[in-house]
Amino acid sequence: MTVRKRFVQISVITFVLLAITSYYWTNALWSLVIILPLFVMGMFDILQNKHTIRKNFPVIGRFRYMLEAIRPEIMQYFVETDTEGRPISRVYRSLVYQRAKKANDTVAFGTQLDVYEVGYEWMDHSMYPNQIANMEEEPRVTVGGPDCKKPYSSSILNISAMSYGSLSKNAVLALNKGANQGNFSHNTGEGGISPFHLEYGGDLVWQIGTGYFGCRNADGTFSQNNFEKNAQLDSVKMIEIKLSQGAKPGHGGILPSSKNTEEIAKIRGVEPHTDVHSPPGHSAFDNAVEMMQFVKLLRDKSGSKPVGLKLCIGKKAEFIEMCDAMISTGIKPDFIGIDGGEGGTGAAPIEFSNSLGMPLKEGLAFAYNTLVSKRLKNDIKLIASGKILTGFDMAKAMALGADICNSSRAMMLAIGCIQALQCNSNNCPVGVATQNKDLMKGLDVDNKAERVSSYHKATVKSLVDLMLAAGLSKTSEINRKHINRRMNMTTVMQYDEIYPYPKSGS
Repeated sequence: MTVRKRFVQISVITFVLLAITSYYWTNALWSLVIILPLFVMGMFDILQNKHTIRKNFPVIGRFRYMLEAIRPEIMQYFVETDTEGRPISRVYRSLVYQRAKKANDTVAFGTQLDVYEVGYEWMDHSMYPNQIANMEEEPRVTVGGPDCKKPYSSSILNISAMSYGSLSKNAVLALNKGANQGNFSHNTGEGGISPFHLEYGGDLVWQIGTGYFGCRNADGTFSQNNFEKNAQLDSVKMIEIKLSQGAKPGHGGILPSSKNTEEIAKIRGVEPHTDVHSPPGHSAFDNAVEMMQFVKLLRDKSGSKPVGLKLCIGKKAEFIEMCDAMISTGIKPDFIGIDGGEGGTGAAPIEFSNSLGMPLKEGLAFAYNTLVSKRLKNDIKLIASGKILTGFDMAKAMALGADICNSSRAMMLAIGCIQALQCNSNNCPVGVATQNKDLMKGLDVDNKAERVSSYHKATVKSLVDLMLAAGLSKTSEINRKHINRRMNMTTVMQYDEIYPYPKSGS
């Protein structure tokens, strides 16, 4: 199509629009308000060479990009059923919202799930449910091995790792205040400890990633002095060394320049307004023995607070080697966090999100079995994170070996996330994952903090209710025999058959 033909095309469109507009408006001059911008847009589309659709179909072709931009909203509100949404379906998003707002979270007319579909799971209840009237509603777990002098009494549900920088100031404030109100912990993420993590005094788990933000030298290596200064803060209750995360194991992270403000750069110890990359691996250690020595160093420099590891399981032999290093050195972490390969809030290449890392169930079962077979589990608590939304999600994780559960996406939903899938663009419409002040101002800290606390309390209670219905009195009594999974129309297997228990010392 020649430029002359395109000009004739846009002229015809302009004439038709002018005729239609003149029909409705007696004053033809008003029609120019609509016609002239369209004419300019059309000419610009014809002359540009970046988008074929716009060049071949000026003005009209722009609707393709407009519809594509709002596709997630169209899918969420008009196409998906209550159980089909991804990554979190509407039925579970609604449950989080209801519990956060203290609204009615019961359902009518039975489950919407197909109970005969492959993969459907359920928990065995007892004919003689536990009726302990005065049972503690929020059980707690003590984290700290024999070498830890300052063990931490942890809630069984906590806020998983999300950094300030990825999240807005208001989001961090709301999460931390909610954690303080509900007496549970808030993981800082690898972005370091910001003033907003400290403002309301919520318990912190300080995550140390490969970028060593908050404890780094100018060249990006680990700084013992900077670590010691922050690790001994009263709010810091535990230290977590991040080896990998489920969203992008073995990849490292990136904070885009649009989010790297001068304030964030100061907290992290980097140059502002630049893309900040976290290396794929740690520079402080190169093997499992050195990793254990690093664990001891952090425990000593923190005043003997609990120090643990977080990873998504990859090569099984490397995890086994790590456990052997614990035995040979006599140094054990106080906890190990297992992140599922199904990912979380971190933005990542699709190949990493979809095709790298062991999913939570397999990873958690393998980690537990390995620790038991090496006779290490008694001194090490396991923390599970990976799409933990409900009390039943917690029960499944605990059946596979978890002592504690962490959640990030549910906590984001509790403070207003609408799953707009804009976390990596700085355009989060509800002010959760953005540094745009115009967007974050709509997130009211006091209101959202109350919602975080309410969601936490209701979800922990739901687990306790499930536990009592199964005739149990402690979360540690939940085991793999209590969870069933449909394998096909006529075959059902319990978790202990799918993920067999090991023998101690095997």
